[in-house]
Amino acid sequence: MKTFLKKISLVALTLVFVAGISSCEATKNANNAQKGAVIGTAGGAILGAIIGNNAGKGGKGEIGAVIGGVVGGTAGVLIGNKMDKQAQKIEEEIPGAKVERIDDGILVTFDENSGVQFATNMYNITASSEILLTKLANILKEYPDTNVLVVGHTDSSGSAAYNMTLSEKRANAVTNYFVNTKGLGSSRFATTWFGEDQPIADNSTAEGRAQNRRVNVAIVPNDKMKEDAKKESGEN
Repeated sequence: MKTFLKKISLVALTLVFVAGISSCEATKNANNAQKGAVIGTAGGAILGAIIGNNAGKGGKGEIGAVIGGVVGGTAGVLIGNKMDKQAQKIEEEIPGAKVERIDDGILVTFDENSGVQFATNMYNITASSEILLTKLANILKEYPDTNVLVVGHTDSSGSAAYNMTLSEKRANAVTNYFVNTKGLGSSRFATTWFGEDQPIADNSTAEGRAQNRRVNVAIVPNDKMKEDAKKESGEN
């Protein structure tokens, strides 16, 4: 399985804490489910992986409420097992997407190399993109006890203001596809966007720009999954 744990944080204190934990051999050698128990309350890494230091920029979605905190202990192990299985299913069904297990969540990145594409300066979902997004929608239906954050990004071509609006429209197009076309509950979703502010590749090259024109989908356990895990583990 190609998934791997990234440790990024929104604030220096969390960054130091997560980095300290990552140095432990137990965490390095643990599977993702075990890491859920070890990391415990050091949440925020999956959010940091998406927005970096730009917490005050982008869309208006209540993203903190969607991401929530990381559950530790035995309940964290149970949640980790479920999220591991879901991540593996996504990798099997959508091999072109980049799938990462971060804390007790899953980060899926769709760029032009993965098959989810937008025409230049457009935000409508293309036929080829529908195929992959439908596969993810079916997996989300199979694992209903999760919340989903959809995040839009662009390359640096054009003005910053234009790119911010374009990333907003593309992120909303993906969310609307899941909700309005595939029938997923709107209460599971939040949407945000960051324009050109979060490049992951060099915008001076065509290949880099293609990687930066992307949509992230963060999948995290909802309150029901957390409460069920606590009950099953006897931690309530």
